[in-house]
Amino acid sequence: MIEEFEVSGPDAGPYGITQGPDGALWFTLVHAAKIGRFAAGEVRTYDLAPDTDPTVIVQGPDGALWFTEYKGHKIGRITVDGVLTEFELPTPEAEPYGIAAGADGALWFTEINLDRIGRITPDGAITEFPLPVAGAFPGHITAGPDNGLWFALNQANAIGRIDIGGDVTIHPLPTEAAAPVGIADGGDGGIWFVEIMAGQVGRIAVDGHVDEFPLPDNECRPHAIVAGEDGSLWFTEWGANKIGRITLAGKIEEYELPTPNSEPHGITIGPDGAVWTALENGKLARISF
Repeated sequence: MIEEFEVSGPDAGPYGITQGPDGALWFTLVHAAKIGRFAAGEVRTYDLAPDTDPTVIVQGPDGALWFTEYKGHKIGRITVDGVLTEFELPTPEAEPYGIAAGADGALWFTEINLDRIGRITPDGAITEFPLPVAGAFPGHITAGPDNGLWFALNQANAIGRIDIGGDVTIHPLPTEAAAPVGIADGGDGGIWFVEIMAGQVGRIAVDGHVDEFPLPDNECRPHAIVAGEDGSLWFTEWGANKIGRITLAGKIEEYELPTPNSEPHGITIGPDGAVWTALENGKLARISF
């Protein structure tokens, strides 16, 4: 069953979404420059500076929510009470995008415009690590089962790994111009990702072996992916207006969203165990199974 909940106007752009430590869903409003909170049907929003484009949001190790400001070139932190702190990045025009909590108690993030991976401690100390490829466009990032951070290199057509010391390994993908974006720990010892241009879901083992699973529509533009409580992976199909599910064995199911052209982006598992996704048309969708 799919339910939709209106959380903003149609131009605000719900984009990233995550479960908070307070049992609420927290999300970014990329076009409105706000952070949103949704719980028990109630919506609260918190203003950022205009044109900062908050994108991906995650729960941090300190009980706060951390997010990237793509056009603000900052990393943001907001407590469950709405207290906001922002950290300017050391290098201008970095365009931070993906962010994830690492096994070392820090937050790790990607810098799309600089081909770097950043690390920020809960008290705001920032380190940047250059990647060994140019024009790579690093997107989403996730903590892996091996204590490394794994990230999608959209334009380099590869999956990267950085250890907590800053050493980087690059794993090219078998499919040309696949353009990976979303990435998540699958809970099965591997890392799963989606290829937005190839219309495929991929899995990479910690030794670098890659398997790819074609989706029924290779133009569905899968964007983000998350491991579900049912042992499968759930992902958004931005171009097809669907939510997809893939089992660890590679079986694929798809679910049409009720509202046409809703543009699903971020996806998470909610406090109720259901799958939640942010729709750029101003809604959150809940998928129960």
